[in-house]
Amino acid sequence: MLLPLLAACAHTESLPAAREPPAEFLAAQPEPSQREEVCVGYATWYGARLAGRTTASGERFDPSKLTAAHRTLPFGTWVEVRRVDTGESVRVRVTDRGPFGHEERIIDISAAAAKKIGMLKTGVARVQLRIVEGP
Repeated sequence: MLLPLLAACAHTESLPAAREPPAEFLAAQPEPSQREEVCVGYATWYGARLAGRTTASGERFDPSKLTAAHRTLPFGTWVEVRRVDTGESVRVRVTDRGPFGHEERIIDISAAAAKKIGMLKTGVARVQLRIVEGP
């Protein structure tokens, strides 16, 4: 269960192939909601320009929904996005792939999510990502 988050935070293509952890390791791990694995980087947002387009998951993008694009997390994964500078946070559901470009950009969030954490004007913010259960 730790492997998806670690893979999501990876920034190089030269990592060794993931191996399944031993059964005793998996049995000793806390439930996902009890873990505090965090990935830190930059969030950007996207909005009306892409409204109505089909996302990589097959859904239509709606900038008024709390959704996000992530490079590797499975579609439907809920992620808490917390601004490092203000502590404001929002929960978003991964529906698309991205962001593309700079390696330190780790998530693209919808305009509605950006508004909730106060980053509409700046367009970018340093954030921490944490996988969470549902909304």
